[in-house]
Amino acid sequence: MSSTSGWGVYGLNIGLNWAADPDVVPVFAVPNDPTHIFLDPLRARVLAPVLEISRKFASVLEPHAGSYVRVSGTVVHALGTALHSNPAAHNTVVTGESMLGAVFFDHTTFDTAAHDRARQYELIITGSTWNQRVLERNGIGPVATVLQGIDPTLFHPAERTGMYKDRFLVFSGGKLEHRKGQDLALLAFKGFAARHPEALLVTAWHCPWPDLAGGIDCTNSLAGPVPFDDTRRPDVGRWAAANGVAPECILDLGQVPNMLMPAILREMDVAVFPNRCEGGTNLVAMECMACAVPTILSANTGHLDLITPQSCIPLTRQSPIVPRQRELGTDEWGESDVEEIVEALERVWRDRDAAATMGATGARALLELTWARQTRRLKEAILPYMS
Repeated sequence: MSSTSGWGVYGLNIGLNWAADPDVVPVFAVPNDPTHIFLDPLRARVLAPVLEISRKFASVLEPHAGSYVRVSGTVVHALGTALHSNPAAHNTVVTGESMLGAVFFDHTTFDTAAHDRARQYELIITGSTWNQRVLERNGIGPVATVLQGIDPTLFHPAERTGMYKDRFLVFSGGKLEHRKGQDLALLAFKGFAARHPEALLVTAWHCPWPDLAGGIDCTNSLAGPVPFDDTRRPDVGRWAAANGVAPECILDLGQVPNMLMPAILREMDVAVFPNRCEGGTNLVAMECMACAVPTILSANTGHLDLITPQSCIPLTRQSPIVPRQRELGTDEWGESDVEEIVEALERVWRDRDAAATMGATGARALLELTWARQTRRLKEAILPYMS
């Protein structure tokens, strides 16, 4: 659980919604640094018992550091590429009477070892219908899909402050890496800002794993690679300037806790996500849509679960992507067309009323995906496997 990453926010909201649930007693891996969880005092009080039991469990694991521990109960492993799981506290692998997996994966190659890992789970819960389709196509199952959610008490439409009323604010979020497509967003913004000098690119690209930015491909007319500052954080402003974006046209937010994002998002005129792949639905995009921000989405992979008529602008010109490494498949990934991104930005700029209507439609659609609903669906998927 944390307030600074997708997995962390996923765990945080499961914890908040299950804290007083009569059917489950949730125990989580918790961060060593308590500052990674940023909550208001009311939510912090609700979560406190979950954190306490989770810390006690971590202390039980400490004498077994680096080994396997079996517990009485149901264990859900967080899974990633090729269904690898991360160890729990003290580098301990926890197993249980029932073993389930919750997965958000990007790469689509599953070798024999991945199939062996899959067989230890009675059920794998995916974060997108694309993930489920890929697993089933590879003969892995049983699989169920439960999408992520949004907290409508935080992420909802509201009036803007107007503090940037003379600017056209373009939001781009997600950890800075090749998969998220910030290189495409930067190229498109450069073209758009050349015609609209009032445009301001607002970036939320920082994450706990800054080295991922070093993997951004700079062969598509970008000046690169991404530079880093003295603290080893990506220097977004310097990268944008190297690519012809004036300093007054970009605002780098730094790393912002999830709870502080709603007030920022509601100031935006448009959000753009030309992501090449999303194993889940893209939590940041969901939160933009929930705040009624007109949102531009690449029509591929996990984004397809968010795209409905009139709720967003889909980027439909998707070119295939050749994997950088043979063993990492990129089936159904998509390379968005920069000109189509610029056209989408122009569409929002030209017709603000139509964009506002689209934003409102997206916000209504996201009310079907609240964390309260989605964590209940997650519990319903898990309960049959609980002893």
